[in-house]
Amino acid sequence: MSLVSTAAAYRHVQEGRVSSEVFRARICGDPFPKRSKLTCPAPAHIPRDHYNIPEFAEKAKWWAGFFAVDAEKHVREISDVDKIRLKYADDYGVGYHILSYTAPGIQDIADPGEALKAAQHTNDWVYEQIKDKPDRLGSFAALPMHDPKTAAAELRRCVEEYGFKGALVNDIQIGSDGESLIFYDKPEWDEFWQTCVDLDVPFYLHPKQPTGVVYDKLWADRKELVGPILSFSQGVSLHLLGMVTNGVFDRNPKLQIIIGHLGEGLPFNLWRAQHWFEDIKKPIGATTMKKTLREYFQQNIWITTSGHFSTPTLKYCIEEFGNADRIMFSTDFPFENYHDACTWFDGVEGLKEGDKVKIGRDNAKGLFRLATFKDCDTPLEK
Repeated sequence: MSLVSTAAAYRHVQEGRVSSEVFRARICGDPFPKRSKLTCPAPAHIPRDHYNIPEFAEKAKWWAGFFAVDAEKHVREISDVDKIRLKYADDYGVGYHILSYTAPGIQDIADPGEALKAAQHTNDWVYEQIKDKPDRLGSFAALPMHDPKTAAAELRRCVEEYGFKGALVNDIQIGSDGESLIFYDKPEWDEFWQTCVDLDVPFYLHPKQPTGVVYDKLWADRKELVGPILSFSQGVSLHLLGMVTNGVFDRNPKLQIIIGHLGEGLPFNLWRAQHWFEDIKKPIGATTMKKTLREYFQQNIWITTSGHFSTPTLKYCIEEFGNADRIMFSTDFPFENYHDACTWFDGVEGLKEGDKVKIGRDNAKGLFRLATFKDCDTPLEK
């Protein structure tokens, strides 16, 4: 995630790789003012980016084969934290990044003990990379999600000792048998969710590729649909709606969840889902949810533009939600590139006054309690 010149976004650090959400905001004195059509003062971009640990370079190269034309370039970019990443950031007016461990990350490690060690190592490593650049780089915690107590303890360590901005988890956790799937939508996970609330940090639910029997039965003969085309949105949508219908937000009303890619398709099904919960099957909806689905999106759920650079789609989400208060600019680097993300957002027209500043900077500054960062000491606009 990076705060910079015109938009708010964050990137994830996944599986030995560093990714980041970037929130960009341009302000007076921005070194590249001609890139933005905004007038001073303008928003600052804060992206979330992915990263990977260097010793996992071969695994990153294999994973890149699913998405990148130039796997070697992808590995160089995702294994780098500051040099390549911050050069792009300076070129495109990005002031601050929140890094996240790239998918599938810790969630594909079946053994609970090994998962904890990997998460701790990953978090320790990225902290060492970012600690001398607090005005440019932050991070989400990578977490082992086999049990809520262990996950909560590692999150607390990362937030209290390292100043991390929250957690990013790559969807469901593979169980210790290598086949079972652990969702976080049952009451036993309330201990973990309460820790997020107590620490006042958000939880980013990020997708990962399907594995095991799910992959064999559904995707093995449809490999082209794995990833951003279809499987990512299906996985996160199932998990998030499970949290809604299983009462996670009712039991933890202050919990804040982030999903990327302009809502993983959920905004476009919001009316129909709401219609069936409240109109067609109201008795069922009334017994499983204390609020309407739309209210959870208004009070507990944030979306980012990561990897979904469509102006009509962005405008639709704003209209569907009623405002731009829970939308943040994001790049999804290095799976996406800064040029596409930043030039798209800089060129977005037709938004209500103030919405571009919110999406590009202020929403992220508020959610992550960010003070100042490179090229942006602008206070939040009321």
